[in-house]
Amino acid sequence: MVYVIAVDAGTTGIRSLVVDESGSVVDIAYRELSQHFPRPGWVEHDPVEISDKVLDTLGEISSRLAGTVAAIGITNQRETVVAWDRRTGRPLYRALVWQDKRTAQECERLTEAGFSELVRSATGLVIDPYFSATKMSWLLAHGGVSPDPHLALGTVDSWVMWNLTGGTRGGIFATDPSNASRTLLFDIRSQSWSDELTDLFGVPAHALPEIHPSSGRFGALAAGPKELRGVALSGIAGDQQAALFGQACFSPGMAKTTYGTGSFVLMNLGAFCPSPVDGLLTTVAWDLGDNGGTSFALEGAAFVTGAALQWLRDGLKIIERASDTEKLARAVPDSAGVYLVPAFVGLGSPWWDPRARGTITGLTKGVGRAHLARAAVEAMALQNRDIVDLMAQASGQRLAELRVDGGAAVMDLLLEIQADQLRVPVARPHNQECTALGAAMLAGLAEGVWASIDELSCIWSLEKQFLPSLPRSAADALHAGWVGAVKRSFGWAQHAPLL
Repeated sequence: MVYVIAVDAGTTGIRSLVVDESGSVVDIAYRELSQHFPRPGWVEHDPVEISDKVLDTLGEISSRLAGTVAAIGITNQRETVVAWDRRTGRPLYRALVWQDKRTAQECERLTEAGFSELVRSATGLVIDPYFSATKMSWLLAHGGVSPDPHLALGTVDSWVMWNLTGGTRGGIFATDPSNASRTLLFDIRSQSWSDELTDLFGVPAHALPEIHPSSGRFGALAAGPKELRGVALSGIAGDQQAALFGQACFSPGMAKTTYGTGSFVLMNLGAFCPSPVDGLLTTVAWDLGDNGGTSFALEGAAFVTGAALQWLRDGLKIIERASDTEKLARAVPDSAGVYLVPAFVGLGSPWWDPRARGTITGLTKGVGRAHLARAAVEAMALQNRDIVDLMAQASGQRLAELRVDGGAAVMDLLLEIQADQLRVPVARPHNQECTALGAAMLAGLAEGVWASIDELSCIWSLEKQFLPSLPRSAADALHAGWVGAVKRSFGWAQHAPLL
């Protein structure tokens, strides 16, 4: 049996997964990743812990492996920045995580100085602390990182790749366009680092990784378990683009959403790179090299969806486990006019308001735990509707189906509400490990495990489909109330300092 391994270096944990030729995940090893919050709004990871736990999980699965490994693919939390010295391999600061807000004031300064259009037109993104460039600037200005010739500034995929391919002994310092396109430094049309943007953000171009296709051989494993030494590392994609690929959304107009800590909706645009769309991001989906070239995607990001359920558990303590949410939410027929807007770290698409804060509206004395739980579930679906409606308008393509994955996709109630709001079928696949599967598919495609995109399409299979059942007028009324609640969250931190 021939296998492909996917390394998934996520926000809360590191996983290595073994995928067989049918696309089934046959083994998983997992290690939780420590979260560091040195100040309010600051979120950091230990890069050494990331690389060590990648090796730990690879060692665990290799000890149980019976078969040939044809390739390894990497997928990763995007926008998170690691700075290290290529001579010593030593990180120069903790990794600044995508959730980190320490550069919010710098982003406001750049916006007020009139740089939004330059950044938007070149990158398809907005000036926001979410993305990598201002994190890199902060490390250079305030983190004690020197822009010397040995500096490496990369996203987590680059750090993992460099270590796995030898580190100080010839490690490959590279990334792919799906990750590069999340930095605010990459021109998505020329498919290269932008001198104008590196100058704007004060990031030395020599410190950035080489850009290789998402599907293609980067190097070979030179560290970790001896059983895997020499195996080709042949695929890289940011986690959301990897999930789009793993959901087999290969044709323009196909879309997926991943319900995780946040919720990320991506729509495949094919080879067409549109002009920037207010409220949405344009990003590189993947570059298949000789197997198909570059595809682009529209993306909308809701920063807090599944994390709101964690807040119900840990903050309000109205549930014992996140998995209790659906049962509690089904105890009431509706949320009784209550809306929970989980803008705990500001609002993402389509609003992009870093000063928004979480709000609960519509409270009466008759409201209880179940109504709050249902409002949290509804908020996940309603945020996605905001994004999908704008995508359809911007692309000129009406969504035919939404494919879903992520931890919260196990909730039938959520997917029922999502179908009601979007008025299209919502499809949950048998294999929910879409992010890791996408990384494995990219690597396996490069090494001939799968011959073509058509063959990969056959791997995807439907577990359950959810169809709209609520009358459109009722769904629209729920959404109209939601929009009103969202607007009440705007600018809540207007008179408080941004972190």
